[in-house]
Amino acid sequence: MVELIEAWLYRPNFIAFVILFLWGLYITVVHHNLVKKLIGLYLVQTSVIFFLVTTSAKSGATVPVLTSVTNPGGAEMYVNPLPHVLTLTAIVVQVATLGVSLALVSAIYRKFGSLHEAEILNRLE
Repeated sequence: MVELIEAWLYRPNFIAFVILFLWGLYITVVHHNLVKKLIGLYLVQTSVIFFLVTTSAKSGATVPVLTSVTNPGGAEMYVNPLPHVLTLTAIVVQVATLGVSLALVSAIYRKFGSLHEAEILNRLE
């Protein structure tokens, strides 16, 4: 158990990822205001992007573009481009999801006059 704690202390970015993820999940579950729920979901998505960025970092590596066919070098000297592509895709999905969600929340507020979850459910019944 001590080894696990020491390993986590050497990687504070993973601790920050877990804290940000759990904080966003807590906000999403506990609060009943729809805008606060969106903020919690935004924090969860941001923590996943942060995780992808931190796991794709590699010191001393270069882009995976071969400059010489005769001496390509080993795979350890190149950065894996897949996490970077997934990060860009996640950012685009995050922005699009937040925009659509805010538009829906705005329409809900115009129709029901409230953003509180319980009041909206009472008016639906």
